[in-house]
Amino acid sequence: MNDPFMPLEAEVNLTGRALAVIAEFGFPIHIITKSALVLKNLDTLREIARTYASISFTITTTDDNLAAKIEPYASRPSARLRAMRVLADAGVQTGTTMMPILPFIEDNEENIEAIVAQTAAAGGTYIIPGLGMTTRNRQREYYYDRLDEHFPGLRQRYERTFGDRYECHSPREKQLWPFFEDACRRHKISPRIPLYTPQTAKQLAMF
Repeated sequence: MNDPFMPLEAEVNLTGRALAVIAEFGFPIHIITKSALVLKNLDTLREIARTYASISFTITTTDDNLAAKIEPYASRPSARLRAMRVLADAGVQTGTTMMPILPFIEDNEENIEAIVAQTAAAGGTYIIPGLGMTTRNRQREYYYDRLDEHFPGLRQRYERTFGDRYECHSPREKQLWPFFEDACRRHKISPRIPLYTPQTAKQLAMF
């Protein structure tokens, strides 16, 4: 499992070629990415959207400076939101995957409000939420090392709060869920992705 639009995709076009096959046979897609590179396949995505296409941009902060620390190799959130606007204007369903929300860093009302508001402003129609993160064994140590680098002292708070747990839910989860739902209502955006309705007979007729 990885982002289908890693920087290498600009050269090798593996995802682009796969999307061309999907478009040819009329299958639906749901792409989750942190990259504005998705726009290089805009024409193909518009074709797939006749069946069903949904592009979810992972956005856990709208602050480009914070994003540069926590996801340095991804397109900045501002670039993802601009790409979202282009997709929406082209008639392709798009929205936000709001996860992982990093405890003690991103789990606050100001951040949640900004994500919802800017998704709506960029033409996104939904947000897939998650208020917390997961950590695996070696992944945990890497993450803690980055905390030491960018957020000195925060590692100890994680260790006290979560220990070696895999699931690390935000300690503010109970307060943030109703805030998130209210923000979605205010900005007229769905807290869940509109699902694909299969048209089996139509698709099978193509073969």
